[in-house]
Amino acid sequence: MENAARLTEILEKQLASVSTSTLTHQLQMRGIQSSFLTGLTPLHPQLRMVGRARTLRYVALREDLQRDYSGANSAQQQAVESIEPGEVLVIEARGAPDAGTIGDTYGSRAFVRGAAGIITDGAVRDTPAVAALGKPVYSQGSHGATLGRRHMPFSFNEPITCAGVFVTPGDVIVGDGDGAVVIPAALAEEVARHAVAQEEVEAFALERIAAGEPSYGLFPLAPSRQEEFRAWAAARRKQARAGETQGEPAC
Repeated sequence: MENAARLTEILEKQLASVSTSTLTHQLQMRGIQSSFLTGLTPLHPQLRMVGRARTLRYVALREDLQRDYSGANSAQQQAVESIEPGEVLVIEARGAPDAGTIGDTYGSRAFVRGAAGIITDGAVRDTPAVAALGKPVYSQGSHGATLGRRHMPFSFNEPITCAGVFVTPGDVIVGDGDGAVVIPAALAEEVARHAVAQEEVEAFALERIAAGEPSYGLFPLAPSRQEEFRAWAAARRKQARAGETQGEPAC
């Protein structure tokens, strides 16, 4: 299954500007209840992550078959060596916390190839070295054992289930300090557009609440406040455009 084309610059910018909480809400409004990857922690909460999914699936260890699925040219190695710039490596490890699923060698290789991030619902090995790469990585925790203690790399770039969410290659993945969310590729532009609009309304409400107003009529925004919000939003956009113009270099 081939991955979709890279995200457009506009779409990537929109997705990077909104929280995973907002995106999860937008997906819930469209009937998609399971989109947030549960139980995973970012190594660098301050980093944002946006990209398309490149998947890798591990299955439970069976000692008589381990040699067939591990070692050179394994699904793990093929997934890393086929990753494209802007893709997020998403690993299904059955939620097992007691074995590593990726370490600094393959992690480094993925990022050298242009990966936007790495997600595993298992553990990360060589965690200090992986953290030192300074890239977005999400996992259930750390463990010093190699993946061979619990896993066999089975397949890559096929549908998987990671942290309770069904993920297909090419799905859009967004991560922030809360965690990561999976957005169906067909909905990405619509969800991003509405997420940006939602956060603009929330920024208006937060500004008024910070000024001492009660939340009534602000969250959610009442029809009686719509005109006030539109005027506020127009002034905010005008100010932003003026700031961008001032920042342009002189000819």
